[in-house]
Amino acid sequence: MASAFSHIAIPVCLAIGLKIPKIPKSLIFLGMVLSILPDIDVIAFKFGIAYSSQWGHRGFTHSIVFCAIFSAFLMPLSSYFKTSKCVVFGFSFISLFSHAILDAFTNGGLGVALLWPFEHARYFAPVAPIEVSPIGIRNFFTARGLEVIKSELFYIWLPCLSLGLLARFTSKRFISKPPSAS
Repeated sequence: MASAFSHIAIPVCLAIGLKIPKIPKSLIFLGMVLSILPDIDVIAFKFGIAYSSQWGHRGFTHSIVFCAIFSAFLMPLSSYFKTSKCVVFGFSFISLFSHAILDAFTNGGLGVALLWPFEHARYFAPVAPIEVSPIGIRNFFTARGLEVIKSELFYIWLPCLSLGLLARFTSKRFISKPPSAS
């Protein structure tokens, strides 16, 4: 998996690209939490559930179906976020599903159950340049953890921030106020 530090890159950079006033800060915070949420499945290890099980790590919580259903359940909170149900669903879905996509680009593990429940196969991206993060906080603060951070800075944060800033810059340039009448 990519680390929790880097899973938040997608919602943060999406908010930068879309301009924060369009996405309420409370929804951005929720998106950050949601981008980490699929890894709740690591508790399966405590119950003796195998990593390779559909209920194990990178299983059903990393699927498109899980992300869509969870995001749909959040839609009634649109009045709390003072935005539309579509914005809540879309931002939540992207935040959740970005987790599985980033995990698919890592170079370890058993792949991601993207198409659960329709199939139980696990998938990797065609290239896997991101160093897989060790599970557990204690294991992260090691030489291996430093390699993961370097990899994530280059393959996750740099591209995400670049795209977010590019989107923000181009939206300012091409979406301007109408000319005032003289």
